[in-house]
Amino acid sequence: MAIYRFKVSFDDYDVVREIDIKSNQTFEEFHYAIHKAINFNPENSSSFYVSNDHWIKGEEIAFLPSERKIENGIKLMKDVKLSKFIDDPHQKFYYVSNFEKPFDFHVQLIKISLEADPNIDYPVCVRATGDAPKQFRITAPAAGTSAIDSVADEFDIEEPGELDVFGIDVEDLSAHTETSEDDENPESEESADGEDEFGDMGYGDGDEEYGNNRDDY
Repeated sequence: MAIYRFKVSFDDYDVVREIDIKSNQTFEEFHYAIHKAINFNPENSSSFYVSNDHWIKGEEIAFLPSERKIENGIKLMKDVKLSKFIDDPHQKFYYVSNFEKPFDFHVQLIKISLEADPNIDYPVCVRATGDAPKQFRITAPAAGTSAIDSVADEFDIEEPGELDVFGIDVEDLSAHTETSEDDENPESEESADGEDEFGDMGYGDGDEEYGNNRDDY
């Protein structure tokens, strides 16, 4: 049984994963392996595209496609083995994860081994470089609402801890909320301290002394 090693690179980030997978495994299994390697939730519409050396998209192989694509007879990841589309020792695929909030990837075959390791459960990530970005961008919550509660409402979940399943770090959300609150009135404390520090230093009576030099500042 041949083993393919694919290099999976984010199109817009310096993040790389290398994944070993059996030649008779499906594109759907590869899809799940990629998402596991970058800690993304895989349950979103995504597609592989057979590509040339210039990453031009060719035939599409889909996961959770739209009704229109299904009616047009699109190939489904769960039905297609990787070996069916390996025509080149450096075969390339353009991969789009989550069409609603997409991340694009370059996927390239970099090695073919003739035998599988019986001690390995394929597919498996064998090399990781760089930290993947968060799958969902955090936007400012409504007034009086924490970032955690805002995102939890968006994904219709009851426990904030479940956000990890969607590739969202709860600790990062908490930090984001604290930062937002600190930024709301950045000058309030400075103004209060400023009165104590400078209020009795006579700057209010110094207009005549410095008045002619204001243009210099």
